[in-house]
Amino acid sequence: MIGYVRERLRVPTWRVGATLAAISVLWFWPAEVGTTIVFVLRSLAFVAPMVVPGVVLAAAMIASGADGYAAQVFEGRQVPAIIGASLIGAITPVCGVTVLPMMAGLLAAGVPLAPVMAFWLSSPITDPAMLATTAATLGISFAVGKTLSAIGLGLLGGVVTALLAKALWIKAPLRESSFVGRIVVKRCGADEDMNLRFWLDPARRVIFRRQVWATTRLMLICLIPAFAAEFWLNALLQPEALSDWVGADNWYAIPLAVTVGAPAYLDGYAALPLTRGLIAHGMSPGAAMGFLVSGGVVSIWGAMAIFPVLRLAPFLLYLGLAISGSLVAAYVFEWMV
Repeated sequence: MIGYVRERLRVPTWRVGATLAAISVLWFWPAEVGTTIVFVLRSLAFVAPMVVPGVVLAAAMIASGADGYAAQVFEGRQVPAIIGASLIGAITPVCGVTVLPMMAGLLAAGVPLAPVMAFWLSSPITDPAMLATTAATLGISFAVGKTLSAIGLGLLGGVVTALLAKALWIKAPLRESSFVGRIVVKRCGADEDMNLRFWLDPARRVIFRRQVWATTRLMLICLIPAFAAEFWLNALLQPEALSDWVGADNWYAIPLAVTVGAPAYLDGYAALPLTRGLIAHGMSPGAAMGFLVSGGVVSIWGAMAIFPVLRLAPFLLYLGLAISGSLVAAYVFEWMV
Protein backbone atom coordinates (compact mmCIF):
# COMPACT_ATOMS: atom_id res chain seq x y z
CA MET A 1 0.00 0.00 0.00
CA ILE A 2 2.79 2.41 0.91
CA GLY A 3 4.50 1.72 -2.42
CA TYR A 4 1.26 2.35 -4.32
CA VAL A 5 0.63 5.66 -2.55
CA ARG A 6 4.25 6.71 -3.06
CA GLU A 7 4.06 6.02 -6.80
CA ARG A 8 0.75 7.85 -7.17
CA LEU A 9 1.74 10.94 -5.21
CA ARG A 10 5.45 10.92 -6.11
CA VAL A 11 6.62 11.54 -2.54
CA PRO A 12 9.38 9.80 -0.54
CA THR A 13 8.52 6.53 1.18
CA TRP A 14 9.35 7.87 4.65
CA ARG A 15 6.78 10.66 4.23
CA VAL A 16 4.08 8.19 3.22
CA GLY A 17 4.89 5.94 6.18
CA ALA A 18 4.95 8.87 8.62
CA THR A 19 1.62 10.14 7.30
CA LEU A 20 -0.01 6.74 7.61
CA ALA A 21 1.37 6.35 11.14
CA ALA A 22 -0.01 9.77 12.11
CA ILE A 23 -3.42 8.92 10.64
CA SER A 24 -3.46 5.63 12.55
CA VAL A 25 -2.69 7.38 15.84
CA LEU A 26 -5.39 10.00 15.19
CA TRP A 27 -7.89 7.25 14.40
CA PHE A 28 -7.18 4.78 17.20
CA TRP A 29 -5.81 7.01 20.01
CA PRO A 30 -7.16 10.54 19.44
CA ALA A 31 -7.01 11.39 23.15
CA GLU A 32 -3.22 10.88 23.24
CA VAL A 33 -2.39 13.14 20.29
CA GLY A 34 -2.19 16.33 22.32
CA THR A 35 -0.12 14.67 25.05
CA THR A 36 2.28 13.31 22.44
CA ILE A 37 2.72 16.73 20.83
CA VAL A 38 3.43 18.35 24.20
CA PHE A 39 5.99 15.65 25.03
CA VAL A 40 7.75 16.12 21.66
CA LEU A 41 7.86 19.92 22.00
CA ARG A 42 9.21 19.72 25.56
CA SER A 43 11.86 17.22 24.49
CA LEU A 44 12.96 19.43 21.59
CA ALA A 45 13.15 22.46 23.89
CA PHE A 46 15.20 20.47 26.41
CA VAL A 47 17.86 19.35 23.92
CA ALA A 48 18.00 22.60 21.91
CA PRO A 49 20.54 24.49 24.10
CA MET A 50 23.10 21.72 23.64
CA VAL A 51 22.23 20.77 20.07
CA VAL A 52 22.35 24.24 18.49
CA PRO A 53 26.08 24.85 19.19
CA GLY A 54 26.90 21.47 17.64
CA VAL A 55 24.92 22.32 14.51
CA VAL A 56 26.68 25.68 14.20
CA LEU A 57 30.11 24.11 14.68
CA ALA A 58 29.43 21.44 12.05
CA ALA A 59 28.26 24.06 9.54
CA ALA A 60 31.25 26.29 10.31
CA MET A 61 33.71 23.46 9.63
CA ILE A 62 32.12 22.80 6.24
CA ALA A 63 31.77 26.48 5.29
CA SER A 64 35.40 27.22 6.22
CA GLY A 65 36.68 24.28 4.16
CA ALA A 66 38.22 22.56 7.17
CA ASP A 67 36.43 19.30 6.35
CA GLY A 68 38.19 19.11 2.95
CA TYR A 69 41.60 19.24 4.63
CA ALA A 70 40.80 16.20 6.72
CA ALA A 71 42.09 14.05 3.85
CA GLN A 72 45.64 15.28 4.43
CA VAL A 73 45.83 13.32 7.68
CA PHE A 74 45.93 10.07 5.68
CA GLU A 75 49.27 10.90 4.12
CA GLY A 76 52.54 9.94 5.76
CA ARG A 77 53.58 7.13 8.09
CA GLN A 78 51.07 4.47 9.06
CA VAL A 79 50.87 4.89 12.83
CA PRO A 80 50.42 8.70 12.87
CA ALA A 81 48.02 8.39 9.94
CA ILE A 82 45.86 5.82 11.78
CA ILE A 83 45.78 7.92 14.95
CA GLY A 84 44.98 11.08 13.00
CA ALA A 85 42.30 9.38 10.91
CA SER A 86 40.60 8.01 14.04
CA LEU A 87 40.58 11.43 15.70
CA ILE A 88 39.45 13.29 12.59
CA GLY A 89 36.72 10.73 11.92
CA ALA A 90 35.32 11.14 15.43
CA ILE A 91 35.12 14.94 15.34
CA THR A 92 34.51 15.79 11.69
CA PRO A 93 30.92 16.16 10.42
CA VAL A 94 31.42 14.02 7.32
CA CYS A 95 28.17 12.67 5.93
CA GLY A 96 27.74 9.51 3.88
CA VAL A 97 27.55 11.45 0.62
CA THR A 98 30.95 13.00 1.31
CA VAL A 99 32.84 10.11 2.86
CA LEU A 100 32.22 7.68 0.01
CA PRO A 101 33.93 9.59 -2.85
CA MET A 102 36.64 10.89 -0.52
CA MET A 103 37.58 7.44 0.77
CA ALA A 104 37.37 5.82 -2.65
CA GLY A 105 39.51 8.61 -4.08
CA LEU A 106 42.16 8.14 -1.39
CA LEU A 107 42.30 4.38 -1.98
CA ALA A 108 42.49 4.87 -5.73
CA ALA A 109 45.35 7.33 -5.21
CA GLY A 110 47.34 4.65 -3.37
CA VAL A 111 46.67 5.61 0.26
CA PRO A 112 46.92 2.43 2.41
CA LEU A 113 43.68 0.87 3.59
CA ALA A 114 44.64 1.04 7.29
CA PRO A 115 44.08 4.79 7.89
CA VAL A 116 41.10 4.77 5.55
CA MET A 117 39.59 1.89 7.56
CA ALA A 118 40.23 3.84 10.77
CA PHE A 119 38.33 6.83 9.42
CA TRP A 120 35.57 4.67 7.96
CA LEU A 121 34.94 3.03 11.34
CA SER A 122 35.09 6.15 13.50
CA SER A 123 33.27 8.69 11.34
CA PRO A 124 29.67 7.26 11.40
CA ILE A 125 29.47 7.10 15.21
CA THR A 126 29.65 10.74 16.22
CA ASP A 127 30.45 14.34 15.26
CA PRO A 128 30.01 17.71 17.00
CA ALA A 129 26.24 17.84 16.44
CA MET A 130 25.80 14.20 17.47
CA LEU A 131 27.96 14.75 20.54
CA ALA A 132 25.77 17.64 21.68
CA THR A 133 22.56 15.74 20.97
CA THR A 134 23.80 12.66 22.83
CA ALA A 135 24.76 14.74 25.86
CA ALA A 136 21.38 16.45 25.87
CA THR A 137 19.42 13.22 25.44
CA LEU A 138 21.39 10.59 27.37
CA GLY A 139 23.86 12.57 29.46
CA ILE A 140 27.52 13.53 29.40
CA SER A 141 28.75 10.02 30.18
CA PHE A 142 27.11 8.57 27.07
CA ALA A 143 28.36 11.46 24.91
CA VAL A 144 31.95 11.04 26.10
CA GLY A 145 31.73 7.24 25.98
CA LYS A 146 30.42 7.33 22.42
CA THR A 147 33.19 9.67 21.28
CA LEU A 148 35.90 7.56 22.93
CA SER A 149 34.31 4.45 21.39
CA ALA A 150 34.55 6.04 17.95
CA ILE A 151 38.23 6.84 18.43
CA GLY A 152 38.97 3.41 19.89
CA LEU A 153 37.12 1.63 17.10
CA GLY A 154 39.10 3.59 14.53
CA LEU A 155 42.38 2.72 16.21
CA LEU A 156 41.42 -0.96 16.43
CA GLY A 157 40.43 -1.10 12.78
CA GLY A 158 43.52 0.74 11.60
CA VAL A 159 45.97 -1.38 13.60
CA VAL A 160 44.40 -4.71 12.58
CA THR A 161 44.29 -3.66 8.94
CA ALA A 162 47.92 -2.52 9.10
CA LEU A 163 48.94 -5.93 10.47
CA LEU A 164 47.32 -7.52 7.40
CA ALA A 165 48.97 -5.05 5.00
CA LYS A 166 50.86 -7.74 3.05
CA ALA A 167 47.67 -9.47 1.91
CA LEU A 168 46.76 -8.80 -1.73
CA TRP A 169 43.16 -7.90 -0.89
CA ILE A 170 44.42 -5.26 1.54
CA LYS A 171 46.74 -3.76 -1.08
CA ALA A 172 43.96 -3.61 -3.68
CA PRO A 173 40.69 -3.26 -1.73
CA LEU A 174 38.61 -1.39 -4.32
CA ARG A 175 36.20 -3.15 -6.64
CA GLU A 176 36.76 -2.79 -10.35
CA SER A 177 33.50 -1.26 -11.53
CA SER A 178 32.13 1.76 -13.36
CA PHE A 179 30.54 2.93 -10.09
CA VAL A 180 33.92 3.19 -8.39
CA GLY A 181 35.35 4.86 -11.45
CA ARG A 182 32.69 7.58 -11.28
CA ILE A 183 33.00 8.42 -7.60
CA VAL A 184 36.78 8.51 -7.31
CA VAL A 185 36.95 11.65 -9.44
CA LYS A 186 34.66 13.55 -7.02
CA ARG A 187 37.19 14.39 -4.33
CA CYS A 188 35.12 16.45 -1.92
CA GLY A 189 36.81 19.60 -0.70
CA ALA A 190 39.91 19.11 -2.87
CA ASP A 191 39.49 22.43 -4.68
CA GLU A 192 38.45 24.52 -1.65
CA ASP A 193 40.92 26.65 0.31
CA MET A 194 40.46 26.76 4.05
CA ASN A 195 39.28 30.12 5.36
CA LEU A 196 38.41 30.15 9.05
CA ARG A 197 36.90 33.63 8.70
CA PHE A 198 34.24 32.25 6.38
CA TRP A 199 31.67 34.89 7.42
CA LEU A 200 33.61 37.49 5.39
CA ASP A 201 32.98 35.56 2.18
CA PRO A 202 29.41 35.87 0.81
CA ALA A 203 29.59 32.48 -0.93
CA ARG A 204 30.77 30.75 2.24
CA ARG A 205 28.02 32.45 4.25
CA VAL A 206 25.53 30.89 1.86
CA ILE A 207 27.15 27.48 2.41
CA PHE A 208 26.99 28.02 6.17
CA ARG A 209 23.29 28.93 6.12
CA ARG A 210 22.42 26.02 3.86
CA GLN A 211 24.36 23.59 6.03
CA VAL A 212 22.71 24.86 9.21
CA TRP A 213 19.29 24.44 7.64
CA ALA A 214 20.12 21.02 6.18
CA THR A 215 21.37 19.70 9.53
CA THR A 216 18.48 21.26 11.46
CA ARG A 217 15.98 19.82 9.01
CA LEU A 218 17.58 16.39 9.27
CA MET A 219 17.46 16.53 13.07
CA LEU A 220 13.81 17.59 13.14
CA ILE A 221 12.84 14.87 10.66
CA CYS A 222 14.59 12.29 12.83
CA LEU A 223 13.93 13.62 16.32
CA ILE A 224 10.23 14.45 16.09
CA PRO A 225 9.08 10.89 15.26
CA ALA A 226 11.76 9.49 17.58
CA PHE A 227 10.50 11.51 20.56
CA ALA A 228 6.95 10.48 19.68
CA ALA A 229 8.08 6.85 19.58
CA GLU A 230 9.72 7.30 22.98
CA PHE A 231 6.44 8.61 24.39
CA TRP A 232 4.52 5.61 23.07
CA LEU A 233 7.24 3.24 24.22
CA ASN A 234 6.85 4.58 27.74
CA ALA A 235 3.07 4.40 27.46
CA LEU A 236 2.88 0.83 26.17
CA LEU A 237 5.69 -0.89 28.10
CA GLN A 238 5.58 -1.60 31.79
CA PRO A 239 8.59 -0.60 33.96
CA GLU A 240 11.45 -3.11 33.79
CA ALA A 241 9.81 -4.70 30.74
CA LEU A 242 13.16 -5.24 29.03
CA SER A 243 15.22 -6.22 32.03
CA ASP A 244 14.78 -9.92 31.24
CA TRP A 245 16.44 -9.42 27.85
CA VAL A 246 18.94 -6.55 27.98
CA GLY A 247 19.22 -5.89 31.70
CA ALA A 248 22.48 -5.67 33.58
CA ASP A 249 22.07 -9.15 35.11
CA ASN A 250 21.99 -11.02 31.79
CA TRP A 251 25.22 -12.17 30.19
CA TYR A 252 23.75 -11.98 26.67
CA ALA A 253 22.40 -8.42 27.05
CA ILE A 254 25.31 -6.71 25.32
CA PRO A 255 25.75 -9.26 22.46
CA LEU A 256 21.99 -9.09 21.84
CA ALA A 257 21.99 -5.29 21.77
CA VAL A 258 24.96 -5.22 19.39
CA THR A 259 23.37 -7.84 17.13
CA VAL A 260 19.99 -6.11 17.06
CA GLY A 261 21.51 -2.64 16.78
CA ALA A 262 23.23 -3.27 13.47
CA PRO A 263 20.19 -4.03 11.27
CA ALA A 264 17.58 -2.14 13.31
CA TYR A 265 19.43 1.18 13.49
CA LEU A 266 18.16 3.78 11.01
CA ASP A 267 19.61 7.10 12.12
CA GLY A 268 21.88 8.29 14.92
CA TYR A 269 19.61 11.13 15.99
CA ALA A 270 16.47 8.99 15.96
CA ALA A 271 18.19 6.27 17.99
CA LEU A 272 18.95 8.54 20.96
CA PRO A 273 15.40 9.13 22.25
CA LEU A 274 14.53 5.48 21.61
CA THR A 275 17.59 4.39 23.56
CA ARG A 276 16.60 6.67 26.42
CA GLY A 277 13.20 4.99 26.51
CA LEU A 278 14.77 1.55 26.44
CA ILE A 279 17.08 2.46 29.34
CA ALA A 280 14.05 3.58 31.32
CA HIS A 281 12.60 0.12 30.84
CA GLY A 282 15.59 -1.89 31.98
CA MET A 283 18.28 -1.78 29.29
CA SER A 284 21.74 -1.76 30.86
CA PRO A 285 24.15 1.12 30.05
CA GLY A 286 26.56 -1.24 28.30
CA ALA A 287 23.82 -2.71 26.13
CA ALA A 288 22.66 0.81 25.27
CA MET A 289 26.19 1.83 24.27
CA GLY A 290 26.58 -1.35 22.22
CA PHE A 291 23.32 -0.57 20.41
CA LEU A 292 24.39 2.99 19.62
CA VAL A 293 27.93 2.14 18.49
CA SER A 294 27.09 -0.95 16.45
CA GLY A 295 24.05 0.70 14.94
CA GLY A 296 26.07 3.69 13.80
CA VAL A 297 28.94 1.76 12.26
CA VAL A 298 27.22 -1.43 11.05
CA SER A 299 23.83 -0.03 10.06
CA ILE A 300 22.16 -1.16 6.86
CA TRP A 301 22.74 2.29 5.36
CA GLY A 302 26.41 2.34 6.30
CA ALA A 303 26.98 -1.13 4.89
CA MET A 304 25.13 -0.26 1.69
CA ALA A 305 27.41 2.75 1.20
CA ILE A 306 30.59 0.71 1.60
CA PHE A 307 29.70 -2.58 -0.11
CA PRO A 308 29.71 -1.18 -3.69
CA VAL A 309 33.22 0.20 -3.14
CA LEU A 310 35.17 -2.52 -1.31
CA ARG A 311 35.88 -6.04 -2.43
CA LEU A 312 34.21 -8.80 -0.43
CA ALA A 313 37.20 -9.63 1.81
CA PRO A 314 37.87 -6.02 2.94
CA PHE A 315 34.13 -5.52 3.39
CA LEU A 316 33.89 -8.58 5.66
CA LEU A 317 36.93 -7.29 7.56
CA TYR A 318 35.09 -3.98 8.04
CA LEU A 319 32.02 -5.78 9.43
CA GLY A 320 34.10 -8.00 11.71
CA LEU A 321 36.04 -5.07 13.12
CA ALA A 322 32.86 -3.03 13.59
CA ILE A 323 31.03 -5.78 15.50
CA SER A 324 33.99 -6.80 17.65
CA GLY A 325 34.85 -3.18 18.39
CA SER A 326 31.24 -2.45 19.35
CA LEU A 327 31.30 -5.36 21.82
CA VAL A 328 34.53 -4.11 23.39
CA ALA A 329 33.14 -0.57 23.67
CA ALA A 330 29.94 -1.84 25.27
CA TYR A 331 31.71 -4.03 27.86
CA VAL A 332 34.17 -1.28 28.77
CA PHE A 333 31.36 1.27 29.17
CA GLU A 334 29.33 -1.17 31.28
CA TRP A 335 32.33 -1.76 33.53
CA MET A 336 33.15 1.93 33.91
CA VAL A 337 29.56 3.10 34.48
